[in-house]
Formats: sequence, C-alpha cells, structure tokens
Amino acid sequence: MSTPSGRTVEEIRAAFAKRGHEGYGEGVSQLEHALQCAVFAERDGAPEPLIVATLLHDIGHMLHDLPEDIADSGIDTQHESLGSAWLSQHFGPEVSEPVRLHVAAKRYLSASEAGYFDVLSEASKLSLRLQGGPMNAEEQAKFGAERFYRDAVALRRWDDEGKILGMKTPDLGYFEPMIERSLRR
Repeated sequence: MSTPSGRTVEEIRAAFAKRGHEGYGEGVSQLEHALQCAVFAERDGAPEPLIVATLLHDIGHMLHDLPEDIADSGIDTQHESLGSAWLSQHFGPEVSEPVRLHVAAKRYLSASEAGYFDVLSEASKLSLRLQGGPMNAEEQAKFGAERFYRDAVALRRWDDEGKILGMKTPDLGYFEPMIERSLRR
C-alpha cells in the first residue's frame, strides 16, 4: 500500500504520462517545458517548493480533457486555477500560489515592464489575449499586494525561458524527492 505522499507522486507521474507528450505550442512538449523550467529555477537557487511549483505550474493542462490546441479556438482553459486547486490539496501555498498567479504574472509583466510583451512568443501572446491582456493599474496594484507575487514573477520568467528545442534535462524522477519533501504533512 502506498503512502499519501507516494500516491501524490504517482498521480503527478500519471498526469505527465497521459498528457506530457502533448505539444506546448512552442515546439516542446508539456513534459520538456516543465523539466526545463524546473532546471532553470534550480539553477537560479530557488527554494525547493518554488522549484516544485515551477515544475508543476502547467499541471492544470494535464488534468482536463480538452484538446491541446484549445487556445486556437479562443478558449482559455484557466489551467492556472485548475492546477492550483489540485496542488492545494497536497501542498502548501508556497507551491500552489505561484501556480495560481503565474498567468497573472504574465499580465503584470506585460503591463509594467517595457519590452516584455514584445519578446513573448506568438503562442504566449495568443494566450495573453484570452487571459485578459496586460493588467490595468488597479489590477497591477492588487497583484503586487499578493503574498506570493514575487515567486509568481520568478516562475513566469522561467516559464518564458523553458522553450528550448532539444535541451537535455534530468527526467521527472530527479525532481520526485523535491516533490515529496514539499508535500503538506
């Protein structure tokens, strides 16, 4: 019989097995993107819960049954809310909140940082339009008051970076001990 933490790791592994091979819209798969983002978070010295959040930031895409090209149909899956809600059942807010806020971080950076929008990929620009576009001043102030907004901005930057074709990374198993240590006890 597996432990609760073992079951959570199995569920994460199963989600990546089921949909991790699907395209991310950037030439890399969901799994490749997740692993690259986590590698960058680790490279930059992020604490383990933020590395785990970065690894799992798009898990919401793997929990629904919508087609991988759903954004092309003009539909926002709100994967950040779905993913954060699922993660909050197993992890504390240091994992679930940056995930919940990572789309808002893209909207925030698009509004507050000169040139950020211009370097987004076409797929990111499409999803940004579906997600509400750049934030207005009131939304920026509200986002900046969020406890985990800095972590969400860091996650967003690794998210933007994690789209490198053919990049070699460790496999999911490398991150499983971090996942286990980050689980809510």
